[in-house]
Amino acid sequence: MSLTSSPRLIKGGLVVLDPSGARVLRTIALQYNPDTLSRSYQVQGVGGDGSAERAQPFRLKGPAVETIKVEVEIDATDQLASPDQNPVAVTSGIAPQLAVLEALVNPSSEALQQTNALASSGTLEIVPPDAPLVVFVFGRNRVQPVRISELSITEEAFDPALNPIRAKVSLGLRVMSTDDLGFEHRGGALFLNHLRIREALAAQAGNAPLQALGISSLP
Repeated sequence: MSLTSSPRLIKGGLVVLDPSGARVLRTIALQYNPDTLSRSYQVQGVGGDGSAERAQPFRLKGPAVETIKVEVEIDATDQLASPDQNPVAVTSGIAPQLAVLEALVNPSSEALQQTNALASSGTLEIVPPDAPLVVFVFGRNRVQPVRISELSITEEAFDPALNPIRAKVSLGLRVMSTDDLGFEHRGGALFLNHLRIREALAAQAGNAPLQALGISSLP
């Protein structure tokens, strides 16, 4: 048995749960982890704008709205090099992997047919079914409930049957907080746990002395 000192590669990905968050429906592991991951925050605050007669103190009224964008690659080259071991890649390329991602932003054909049947029967108000709860996992310190707000796919190479065999995928994710899901929902609990992890990480950073800023005390 050969030994290696190389660390085990952990892949990022998505976990799809039922709308209540009680049951895992599917786990999607990224083939390659993205080289970059961009995040932006929209602060949820009130006051501090000076629009009133007297400026009110600035207060955070809720969690910031966080959006995440990742660019990932899917490539069937390695699988096609061993066709006997990868029959799906031979017959369909990476179309199945792309279809899994597309299913996260489309209602199922069954749901669409049920909606059409209700409309045809004269139902006045049709409430679409709740979408599955999607959780973005990028290491143990980043497990966040999200909503996919953007999905862009660029197919770059094809096999003789025109199945895509290489593609770049851009995923835009909006983190769902307790403001969106509530405190009792599984997704809300996941968000709170993520927030606690970030607070613990911030505590590890320590506190810089004022001298590092070129001053010995505040005026």
